[in-house]
Amino acid sequence: QVDLVPSGGGSVQAGGSLSVSCVASGYAIDNYCVGWFRQSQGKEREAVAAISPGGGPTYYADSVKGRFTISKDVAKNKLSLQMNNLKPEDTDSYYCGGVFTANVACGSGWSASYKYHYWGQGTQVTVSA
Repeated sequence: QVDLVPSGGGSVQAGGSLSVSCVASGYAIDNYCVGWFRQSQGKEREAVAAISPGGGPTYYADSVKGRFTISKDVAKNKLSLQMNNLKPEDTDSYYCGGVFTANVACGSGWSASYKYHYWGQGTQVTVSA
């Protein structure tokens, strides 16, 4: 059974920092393209960042480049997203997801949520002005 258990998030003022994490069970995240998406009620799920299997490339949405950093701890099977200089428009529920890519980099399709097979529950991030 595959499971992704999220943690982190919370509330912060604009300019502050938060982090979110997911611990995976049932599969080794280093064999998968794993990423973060965010979604508000009534809106489509938006790609934030992804990281490839092994030491492969990372990907970021333009809106978070230079502010967010995705990383993984292979020993802990844990995916994390460090969010700095947060803005009110970053307020959302954040979801971790994974897709098996046979140890190939995530590629240009990294931002397509429909390609991800496994999802964790959302964790809320709220940024006040």
